[in-house]
Amino acid sequence: MQPDVTDLMNFYGRPIGGMVRRILAQRIRARWPNCKGATLIGLGYATPYLGSFRGEVQRLMALMPATQGAVVWPATGPVMTVVIDSESLPLADNSVDYLIAIHALELTDNIRAALREIWRVLKPEGRLLLIVPNRRGLWARFDHTPFGAGQPFSTGQIRRLLTDAMLTPIDVGTALHMPPLERRLILRSAMTIERMGGRVSPGFAGLVVVEARKELVVPLGRVAVARNLKVLVPARGATSSKASGQSAEAMFCSGG
Repeated sequence: MQPDVTDLMNFYGRPIGGMVRRILAQRIRARWPNCKGATLIGLGYATPYLGSFRGEVQRLMALMPATQGAVVWPATGPVMTVVIDSESLPLADNSVDYLIAIHALELTDNIRAALREIWRVLKPEGRLLLIVPNRRGLWARFDHTPFGAGQPFSTGQIRRLLTDAMLTPIDVGTALHMPPLERRLILRSAMTIERMGGRVSPGFAGLVVVEARKELVVPLGRVAVARNLKVLVPARGATSSKASGQSAEAMFCSGG
């Protein structure tokens, strides 16, 4: 069963949700320490992780799928949340520098279409940080947290899905090595468990965290080449004509 926005808000309001937020926020900031002047988008339910970017990025928006529901964010100032269709993002081509997707891909009916949309809106060399439940981890096996809903993934599956969408994984890591139990001792030791688990048993973590880069050229190994295809060799002194195209300036509509 897909969690709605109320379920997600309630989870992050609990002690275990607060610890998850702390762990992942540190991981996100370690990957993107400086986003000054950039356009940053949160997709899914990313608002718990967007607050530290306010005042730093030039444009900030939280896109929330209609199937999940939306919450007004932030509590003060212009509203930056927009209800969207995951397969049709209301953003211009090549308009986003950074995109965080959490509580998103595992709950999407058409994963490939969603990744194609992410590729479309990212700028050339734009970055995606994708956080999904780990198929081998405990968190995907219990439904008392949002990470137990939807489809979990292995690191190999995520790599293939991203590569097929022309998004090149540049860093693959894990997070949430503590068990999904809301016990005081575990929560007090969560950061220590996180550090030790990353070294001892990363494969059994609760989440897979992947940073990927948008590519503009399909790798040669993925292009089907017809047999007996004639190879055209330009004659010496031949010049090639360059097609000139006019690119429209990307427009960004901010919420509120």
